Amino acid sequence: MYQASQKRYDHMIYNRVGNSGLKLSAIGLGLWNNFGSVDPIANQKAIIHQAFDLGITYYDLANNYGPEPGSAETNFGRIMATDMRPYRDEMVIASKAGYVMWPGPYGNWGSRKSIIASADQSLQRTGLDYFDIFYSHRPDPETPMEETAAALDQLVRQGKTLYVGISNYNGKQTAAMTKIFESLGTPYIIHQPRYNMFNRQVEQDLFPVLQATHKAAVGFSSLSQGLLTDKYLHGITTDSRANKQTIPFLNPVQVEQTLATV
Repeated sequence: MYQASQKRYDHMIYNRVGNSGLKLSAIGLGLWNNFGSVDPIANQKAIIHQAFDLGITYYDLANNYGPEPGSAETNFGRIMATDMRPYRDEMVIASKAGYVMWPGPYGNWGSRKSIIASADQSLQRTGLDYFDIFYSHRPDPETPMEETAAALDQLVRQGKTLYVGISNYNGKQTAAMTKIFESLGTPYIIHQPRYNMFNRQVEQDLFPVLQATHKAAVGFSSLSQGLLTDKYLHGITTDSRANKQTIPFLNPVQVEQTLATV
């Protein structure tokens, strides 16, 4: 049985999320890759245990994380049930809806139908009673922002999430969503953009909006899928993300193009 380190809060920094009462660990654990049905569950447990022992309290999921889609939430739920359940109240667990998840017109984008159904499925897969943060994963060009915002607000009022966030919205879209959330009284507190040394456009477009409205940002792909580490300085290893057929977000060409900059 896993026993968390007694020193887990000795060294981590915890930052306040905008002007809310919530604090997040300065480093979070994203389960976008390495936690799917193709990955050994023992490795997944070891990573989550290590993260928690180091004071990481923020765990970031989405409905379609895997591969296969949904399997990251399912595996995380297994680990929660067997190892991490005693520590649930020390964890901030997030998920999202908005990218393609199941066939047909309702398994994608940001309609009320899609978001509510997706959130219910995510809770079932993880075995959780609620999420701490639930995000709209991307803006839907064919659904009114008011509908997407109202769906997230409904999740809060139903007790299915404590806070809401948005992800991959640009500055103008974020400003518009913020006004809608304010009119609804929704606890919208955070935005999740792609942000790293290769992707800094949010500094000019998004961050001024977040600063003006007192909202937080939690960046994803902070290491640009591993490009901003020393992993690829001496070639592409067989167990690297760039070499995996199951991960389409990084490939050997990208490694070669960025190697000199790294």
